[in-house]
Amino acid sequence: MESFSSLIRIASHEQHMEAETSTFMGDLLGGRLGVDAYARYTEQLWFVYEALESGAGRLAADPVAGPFIRPELFRLTALERDLTHLRGPEWRAGLSALPATQAYAARVRECAERWPGGYVAHHYTRYLGDLSGGQIIRDRAEKTWGFTRKGDGVRFYVFDGVPNPAAFKRSYRQLLDGIGVDDLEKQRIVGECKRAFALNTAVFRALGDEFPLSA
Repeated sequence: MESFSSLIRIASHEQHMEAETSTFMGDLLGGRLGVDAYARYTEQLWFVYEALESGAGRLAADPVAGPFIRPELFRLTALERDLTHLRGPEWRAGLSALPATQAYAARVRECAERWPGGYVAHHYTRYLGDLSGGQIIRDRAEKTWGFTRKGDGVRFYVFDGVPNPAAFKRSYRQLLDGIGVDDLEKQRIVGECKRAFALNTAVFRALGDEFPLSA
């Protein structure tokens, strides 16, 4: 019988590829966009992680979501350091969420408040993605815009509390496999993973509209 972590990975593969191959991300990683586009993307991440992490404390004792609440994953402090570096100490004054980002953050917050299984779906799509593909973004950002290696500007992608990402991802998948829900709820969680990727792709699309490459 297929493990739940495999089921999630396979079921959301199509949406995952769509998010990864977005035009905006391609242009950003290809060095065709300026640092302003990177800063704008980082701002959008702040809203999503604020929704993800502000509700984490409440879920720590939850039997379904609780085991996934790992402080070493938290990204908000790192994001705020990056934004201070990218936008200056008054970065909060100019912070604004795109409508697509508002929709994404609102859905994360809704799951955090009402549906622990749905929260796990968003937790999985974000943090495991950051530990994997996020490292490619960090490397490109350092090379393209001259950030100090693993320093301010790319701290979001640096997991000091996770010295062995491969081992961590293995243990995370074991947590998924042992999640205490029935098959119907597992299907709902898989569906929410797909939704999470779609919400993320919508943010990329909106950023692509804001930063079109001049023909």
